[in-house]
Amino acid sequence: MYEALHEMRENGGVKGDYQELVDEISALLGAPATLENRDFRLIAFGAQLSDGEDGDTDFDASTLDPVRTRSILTRSSTAAVRAWFEGFGIARATEPVRIPATPEAGVYRGRICLPVRHRGIVLGYVWLLDDDPGPTGEQLDAAMEVAGRIGAQLADEAQAGADLTREFHSVLTAERGWQRDMAVAALRTALGSRADGLHTVVCVAPWPSADPADAPSVRTLPAADALCTVPWGLTGQCLALLVRLRSAEVLAPALTAAAKLRARAGAGPVAAGIGAPRTDLAELATAWQEATAAARTALANPRLGPDTRWSAIGPYRLLTALPTEAAHDPVVAPLLAPAHRQLARTAEVFLDCAGQAGRTAAALGIHRQTLYYRLSRVEQLTGLDLDEGEDRLLLHMGLKAARL
Repeated sequence: MYEALHEMRENGGVKGDYQELVDEISALLGAPATLENRDFRLIAFGAQLSDGEDGDTDFDASTLDPVRTRSILTRSSTAAVRAWFEGFGIARATEPVRIPATPEAGVYRGRICLPVRHRGIVLGYVWLLDDDPGPTGEQLDAAMEVAGRIGAQLADEAQAGADLTREFHSVLTAERGWQRDMAVAALRTALGSRADGLHTVVCVAPWPSADPADAPSVRTLPAADALCTVPWGLTGQCLALLVRLRSAEVLAPALTAAAKLRARAGAGPVAAGIGAPRTDLAELATAWQEATAAARTALANPRLGPDTRWSAIGPYRLLTALPTEAAHDPVVAPLLAPAHRQLARTAEVFLDCAGQAGRTAAALGIHRQTLYYRLSRVEQLTGLDLDEGEDRLLLHMGLKAARL
């Protein structure tokens, strides 16, 4: 028995964080303690220790009875034992509950149960042996404070392990109105305390597989809360990722996650777009639109880099918001024919260079006279006057939109 207890504690049989908290309660009350989840499965124990004659630390055999022994060795309790303890109202209690010794139930010594709760929900129990004179009210208050910290940790662990794919996907795809409101409420409930933090949304596109099972696990991505696949274009797929941030100015968690996902996507052009940070989950759908716009822009303009922030895409913030049919003006259409690809490239570089002929010729590696000839051909094909600011604007927007 004692060798088993030593082995469990020394070899990581219990989780370190919980072990430290249970040991803290044991020290506060001077009594052995165990932590079980709400299904009475053992999580950690703080065995009462005494110094032996040889100076070694021994377990105090007086702390054990059949129920406690079974709990420690099998890491569980029987249904009958659970029902007996729950009969004292521990699942509803918000304060310590004293349970008397009942030898016929295998409980030879009285217990004190500290309910472990978080946001009103019981997540587990800390058990202590109740000896005369027992802990003071002040000691129990201090122990309940530690139990509250255990509850918060259990809640965070449960939420971190939860699959929020459905809730996150619903927020991104639900229609405006009550459907989206309900989706946001469901995601907020699933996230728990994390819902109040700062988040951003990342779009990785295109994703090579339409099978959601082929997406990486959100647990492999630091600071990620949820991940799902979303349609991309007419037949493709992309990944959507919800990432927690500490600061709106520091996007490192989102950039790290984006790079990892792109690496998993395999061959072919893949880009990641990052929406502006949000504190309100109701704005995640807007952040998703920004992220997809940034990903589209990064695919169209490789010079921006594979991981592009919404704030960095400039005029594409407007262009990506336009319906597809509205972004293609008929006067630009002749330039988009394959036969005139060189003229379209010349016009775009000329406009990117703010109409400066010297810079444009240098960027294209051509003579100025060649540039002037090509620009005259652009005017003939489009009917636009490149000396007019509005005509330049229309042509510039049309060429940039074509890239998308």
